[in-house]
Amino acid sequence: MDRILQEISEVGCKLEGMDNAMMALTAETRYMHLEIAGFQSQISVLDHQVAAVESQVALQTDIDQELLHLCSKLTDLEDRSRRNNICFLGFPEGIEGTDILSYLRDTLPKLADITFNPPLEFQRAHRLGHKRQNGKDRPRIIIACFLRHGQVRQLLQMSRRQGPLQLGPLEICLSADFSKETADRRRAFLSLRPRLRHLDVKFGLFEPARMWITKNGESRTFYDPEDLKSFLEGLHDPTQPMESATQPPKTHRTKAGVWANRRLL
Repeated sequence: MDRILQEISEVGCKLEGMDNAMMALTAETRYMHLEIAGFQSQISVLDHQVAAVESQVALQTDIDQELLHLCSKLTDLEDRSRRNNICFLGFPEGIEGTDILSYLRDTLPKLADITFNPPLEFQRAHRLGHKRQNGKDRPRIIIACFLRHGQVRQLLQMSRRQGPLQLGPLEICLSADFSKETADRRRAFLSLRPRLRHLDVKFGLFEPARMWITKNGESRTFYDPEDLKSFLEGLHDPTQPMESATQPPKTHRTKAGVWANRRLL
């Protein structure tokens, strides 16, 4: 009998221990529930923050696209405002005297061998940069704004056909005037001419900065030099090293890209 009572007592002790363990487990479970509720609250806050950030990113993307569009329009407007400008490289310092407009009006028709009707008229003209102190320095560029765009086209087309004007032993190079962005794109397109020739691709660079090409009877127009470069990679002949066609041709036209980027009159 005593043994039964002892065993019952031991069972009671074990049950009491189990009750204590259950109470501890219940308390721990309640604590975990509280922690989970806190985590859920934090996750909810984070979800709202992420949604706000995504909304801001989407808005920023729209703003960036609108900014790019506005920059493109600004570049186009700047190019249009420069369309009556011509840059002249090679006139010696001081040859124009005190009246640069009269000098250009009298000299250009003789050098270009063109009879302008009506006569040349300018809005303004000046040299770029500070006056040269040393007579051996390279003469400054003259940039002139013509009154009539047709006369600008005549001079530039003559320069493309015949090359630089001849002022005695001196060569006078002519270039259209573009914004910095457009001038950079034109230089990038011009740097691809050796590759185009190597691949036997007919091409032409049109104003302000678009490259037209023809290959196997198919014509395409590119506005981004990187797009043209990617297109040419697909046409590249692996048997011929590309490095052999990366040097620019030695013609007077390669100078245009160096001094086409000038400030607006």
